[in-house]
Amino acid sequence: MLTVESLTKSFAGLRALDGVSFDVREGEIRALIGPNGAGKTTAFNLITAVTAPTSGTVRLRGVPLTGLPPYRVARLGLARTFQQAQLYRTLTVIENVLLGRHMHGSSGAISCGLALPSAAAEERRAIEKARECLDRVGLRNKDEHVASALPLGEKRLLEIARALATGPSLLLLDEPAAGLNDRETETLGDLMFALRDDGLTLLVIEHHMRFVMRVSDRVVVLNFGQKIADGTPSEVRNDPAVISAYLGSED
Repeated sequence: MLTVESLTKSFAGLRALDGVSFDVREGEIRALIGPNGAGKTTAFNLITAVTAPTSGTVRLRGVPLTGLPPYRVARLGLARTFQQAQLYRTLTVIENVLLGRHMHGSSGAISCGLALPSAAAEERRAIEKARECLDRVGLRNKDEHVASALPLGEKRLLEIARALATGPSLLLLDEPAAGLNDRETETLGDLMFALRDDGLTLLVIEHHMRFVMRVSDRVVVLNFGQKIADGTPSEVRNDPAVISAYLGSED
């Protein structure tokens, strides 16, 4: 589904990502891990066109993403969340999710301003879809709550719901388990399995190693901007280069 080839990003001479290549197969949960500063979020930003690569290419189902604006990437079926939940804090839960449906709207300012039947019907469909997304993540009973009032775990679920509202085929999650307690982390893992079973493909950045080993089908490991391992969780867990990157070598 996703092909990353020789992806490189330099900032003022510093290579945050250096010739990284990997793929994501349709219907899998793929993890991208590595120590702090390894280049993981930089990779996400390049894949989603938040920033442009110095060199290299990204393809979604064979379609080049490099050089496209982020909204075009989203329309092709790629959605993401962020390390820090990027929510509109003063809007309600359902209003945040409705923002994810915005790009699917076709009614113009005139039809909306005049409350034409077509615009009203479109709004009803958007609300129905938003509620389905909230149901999917377990927040349906919180739809009228203000986003800022949610605890951290529910804010992360809300951001996932908003991403689902765009109708993605590939969902990128940037440290979704950060700051969650054990129960919330287990709930998140169950949700990821359910989304995969529904046909969604996931690429996830995460530092919680027990969580990564539980949910991932395959894992790619970065260190200092370079790929040092790629394989199943058991293969990666026992790779000497990975052990050294996380724990340091004996020397």
